Amino acid sequence: MELSSQLFSDSWWWGMLIGLAPLYWYAVRWADFGRLVREGVSGAYFGSIVVLMLTWTLRTDVHAGIVWHLSGMVFITLAWGWSLALLAGLAAQFALVLAGLTELTSVVPTLWVLVILPAALTQLVLGLVRAYLPKHFFVYVFVDAFFCGALVAAVAVLASVGLLVLAGQAWPPLRDDVMILIPLMLFPEAFFNGLIITVLVTLRPQWVWSFRDEEYLSR
Repeated sequence: MELSSQLFSDSWWWGMLIGLAPLYWYAVRWADFGRLVREGVSGAYFGSIVVLMLTWTLRTDVHAGIVWHLSGMVFITLAWGWSLALLAGLAAQFALVLAGLTELTSVVPTLWVLVILPAALTQLVLGLVRAYLPKHFFVYVFVDAFFCGALVAAVAVLASVGLLVLAGQAWPPLRDDVMILIPLMLFPEAFFNGLIITVLVTLRPQWVWSFRDEEYLSR
């Protein structure tokens, strides 16, 4: 879900921009760039950014100033962690700006609902699953990837609509044009992230940092 900056007042836009600053400061500080180099997976990381960017080019307008497309942030976060996921999302958004598919000012509200919220929710689900569910391959794939993908799709739409209503947009058009589409958004997001994670943990588990063979396959 991408949101146009024209849907927000200047005060809202600047508030969201200021809120991004500490998040991305921590993302840069905590990002394990050294591990990317040590394990020789930096190419895979940059490749995942390209996949993210290409995925975001397949889009459709659902309301004035609102564009929907698959997020993909679940598999990015599971693969590289919260910090690198935020940086990947930022890089992909800037690539879309350079391609002329979105405006630079629209990156600010879009990052909140397309990148930060999905990455944080994915990290939360991953932590809860590790704490309370058995460490099993199928639990990881179906809950952390498939279920979390559907959950992220629903929460991102709800958060987008809620943010827009708080910013002064009318509720009835958003309800009729956007909220009604939530059931249609769940399965594609779940399938997309679930399929990529299933393939990666099967063929390239070293590209999924949240997955460890000794933890999920030795039981």
